[in-house]
Amino acid sequence: MAVELNGKRLELMKEILPTASRVTLLTNPIHPGEHLEVAESQRVAAALGMSLQYLQVRSPVEFDAAFRAMSDNNTQGIVAVPDNLIMLQRTRLAEFAKDKRIPVISGWGEFAESGGLLTYGPNSRKFFRRLAGYVQKIVAGAKPDEIPIEQPTSFELVVNLKTAKSIGLAIPPTVLGRADEVIE
Repeated sequence: MAVELNGKRLELMKEILPTASRVTLLTNPIHPGEHLEVAESQRVAAALGMSLQYLQVRSPVEFDAAFRAMSDNNTQGIVAVPDNLIMLQRTRLAEFAKDKRIPVISGWGEFAESGGLLTYGPNSRKFFRRLAGYVQKIVAGAKPDEIPIEQPTSFELVVNLKTAKSIGLAIPPTVLGRADEVIE
């Protein structure tokens, strides 16, 4: 499921920035399934007529080099694959993107709340609340390997209009109309 989400994020990038031809995919290589997400993102980017710069960050100190690489490549948009490292650095990433006037999309609503332009993905707050149910079952004696794995069944689109305004980008009404939350 996460694999297709990056493709959707690239489609949203093209929808909000139709002229985008150079987009960066920022990932943490230890993120489970990262290689599948990269392959799908490359496929979708090619279909959309975008060249995809693939950058990996493994620690907070590697973000500076990634920022330089994005600047050197004149990236027009960033899709940040959400994981713990990227989410811990979300404010730094959002500030870099705002400073360079680059739209950045990720997957958890907290990213948009921290200044990212847009997010599309499962509602992480609902996801973490569901984790409490798993813990309760395990504490009650259930064996973890016998508890069924759940996949997200609903996804949210969060748009930060303050960020859009600060980078001089008008969000199309077709995107705003689909948004589950708009930050003004």
